[in-house]
Amino acid sequence: MTPLVAERAGEIRSVVCRVLEVDDAAVTETALFVDELGADSMKLLELLANLEIEFDVEVDESEFPRLINLQGVYDVLGAALDNR
Repeated sequence: MTPLVAERAGEIRSVVCRVLEVDDAAVTETALFVDELGADSMKLLELLANLEIEFDVEVDESEFPRLINLQGVYDVLGAALDNR
């Protein structure tokens, strides 16, 4: 996790919880969005769009498969923030 992502981890987690409509306690770094939290592909696209807007980054669509859990979100955002 990059220092900037670590600094904003709480905000990132909040976006994930809001978009996926799940309780904060359910979202661990390894909880799978689809298999454990009931997200579908439309929710994941919505999550990606919200993250891009919230953190003013553009995430390459090739990164989409990595958005399987909170750790994946941290990794993808870290790379996007480093590249802006």
